[in-house]
Amino acid sequence: MGYKVVVAGATGNVGREMLNILAEREFPVDEIVALASRRSLGTEVSFGDKTLKTRDLDTFDFTGWDIALFAVGSEPTKIYAPRAAAAGCVVIDNSSLYRYDPDVPLVVPEVNAAAVDGYRKKNIIANPNCSTAQMVVALKPLHDRARIKRVVVSTYQSVSGAGKEGMDELWDQTKAVYNPTDDRAPKTFTKQIAFNVIPHIDVFLDSGETKEEWKMVAETKKIIDPKIKVTATCVRVPVFVGHSEAINIEFEDFLDADEARDILREAPGVMVIDKREDGGYITPVECVGDFATFISRIRQDSTIDNGLNLWCVSDNLRKGAALNAVQIAETLGNRCLKKG
Repeated sequence: MGYKVVVAGATGNVGREMLNILAEREFPVDEIVALASRRSLGTEVSFGDKTLKTRDLDTFDFTGWDIALFAVGSEPTKIYAPRAAAAGCVVIDNSSLYRYDPDVPLVVPEVNAAAVDGYRKKNIIANPNCSTAQMVVALKPLHDRARIKRVVVSTYQSVSGAGKEGMDELWDQTKAVYNPTDDRAPKTFTKQIAFNVIPHIDVFLDSGETKEEWKMVAETKKIIDPKIKVTATCVRVPVFVGHSEAINIEFEDFLDADEARDILREAPGVMVIDKREDGGYITPVECVGDFATFISRIRQDSTIDNGLNLWCVSDNLRKGAALNAVQIAETLGNRCLKKG
């Protein structure tokens, strides 16, 4: 016995990854449907050894379906998520629409699994921002031991975070560098991304932050502890898949780097690769396709009394989006829903 599962936005990068991960993790599925917009109607997508033809999100009846994984962006979600929720189907939403709603739990299962129980207020659970998801997996076990006061994080975010268009733009611009007759004017990004880095993700706010930076602050507080102070600088880099973060942490109590390393080795969802030698760390290329959040370069910060630095890398299409959504579904099933 299993669940009747909907994947909305099944033709996009994240939607396809959701289908892959549901199959890989052998999520208990009795029936599954792939939904897309009308322009993608009939597109074939893979689910394990099966091929699914997409159906129309606009006309789909969610009645009788158990769980819907949404990867369609905020505007369509605003229309279709309440429709699904009202029909009794629990929505796990990957957009930013519901993340800051006090009646919608924002969940990273390794960090705050019990928050899933709050889904009943609106029948919706929010998936956090990709850069936040991997960071809080690293922070939570350390916070439990020494209480985090402040986090300073700089991100190195891959172009897949901007969707297929971002990946295509990096590919096209890279080719154009070697063929000057090709057009390499930026379309998805504000400046050339090939052989460049751009300190700008999402829109600018009045504070001078970008919205991506604000998300990391607000979401970390909601998921772990509202008392934690967070400041972020989010940067787009010419990497296809895999987000990296340089994280500086100030604690209330002293935490030795060796003890932090041991804590993280035992933490759920974390893989520590930290050898103080050439290549003794993880880079984005090596994390692609993996479920783990990788931690390297753990060391004391000598400029403050209780500080640590670390390097955090994860596949943003997996832990940052699709994997976390499937893990939420698994947690929801284990804690709240009955199969069949």
